[in-house]
Amino acid sequence: MPVLTRLIPSPVVVDIRPGALDDLASVLADERISHSGKLAIAVSGGSGARLRERVAPSLPGATWFEVGGGTLDDAVRLAGDIKAGHFDALVGLGGGRIIDCAKFAAARVGLPLVAVPTNLAHDGLCSPVATLDNDAGRGSYGVPNPIAVVIDLDVIREAPARFVRAGIGDAVSNISAIRDWELAHRVKGEKIDGLAAAMARQAGEAVLRHPGGIGDNDFLQVLAEALVLSGIAMSVSGDSRPSSGACHEINHAFDLLYPRRAAAHGEQCGLGAAFAMYLRGAHEESAYLAAVLRRHGLPVLPQEIGFTEEEFVRVVEYAPRTRPGRYTILEHLDLNTHQIKDIYADYVKAIGS
Repeated sequence: MPVLTRLIPSPVVVDIRPGALDDLASVLADERISHSGKLAIAVSGGSGARLRERVAPSLPGATWFEVGGGTLDDAVRLAGDIKAGHFDALVGLGGGRIIDCAKFAAARVGLPLVAVPTNLAHDGLCSPVATLDNDAGRGSYGVPNPIAVVIDLDVIREAPARFVRAGIGDAVSNISAIRDWELAHRVKGEKIDGLAAAMARQAGEAVLRHPGGIGDNDFLQVLAEALVLSGIAMSVSGDSRPSSGACHEINHAFDLLYPRRAAAHGEQCGLGAAFAMYLRGAHEESAYLAAVLRRHGLPVLPQEIGFTEEEFVRVVEYAPRTRPGRYTILEHLDLNTHQIKDIYADYVKAIGS
């Protein structure tokens, strides 16, 4: 009998623990990513730069590059700066914008990427996508997975609490996204990758059911692992389907309609997931999801992030236009303005104020 299997694109190293940053050099050497220590390290002017003093002594062969922001121009400029350096790998040290710039630059010059996030705001830290601002607004670019992900929980605890909370919203929204994928399978015959779905669902459930909070290392460990698994699930499926459904369509609609007022990605995704679960008739699950989000200090009503009921209704109505071809509960119900308004009123009553 032949043994059939497949290769799964995933990092060679996933190191999540307190103090992991102090061992970065030895981890990269032990895993044969960089024996010479000749690394290009991309940092921001914020958290990454502050960590440079701590990390630099253990990486004497590294060259440091400060990245101005999270635009496509920044990423192209970084790629040009490192192109002639003959580096073993590019390390992205900082928040999501720096990681995404480093992903794109590494792909452009053919270097492996080592992701060293300083917060857990979303699942992009290990995904095969770089999200960058461009002249048309914001674009998503396919890139290889990081070859290594190093997450120092001591560093994560020092980040603003809002970033961790946003990561919670992004992780638990997987549960709603998978339900949308299953709906597309039933109605449209869309193929589901069972492994990708299982990874994304269990990542979301692990965060949703964990009794701890953002001050606990055990909880932060589970959250970090969930965000890494979500990214790998996207690599397995070949697109963002395992972690992106109506919840993310609502998030993108907030960003497009109200770009100067939009909240954090994970805050909007969590809210979108709770409402999407209510839309599909899973009222008890929606209420439980909303209760967990509230426990962690996340919004479940648009007013909690500065939007009126009318603005949220507009967001939900516009959301299907953000991902043409993607089938979720929003496309399935095809609600008009009045229907959305009525269901939203029921949702508010169901989850309580």
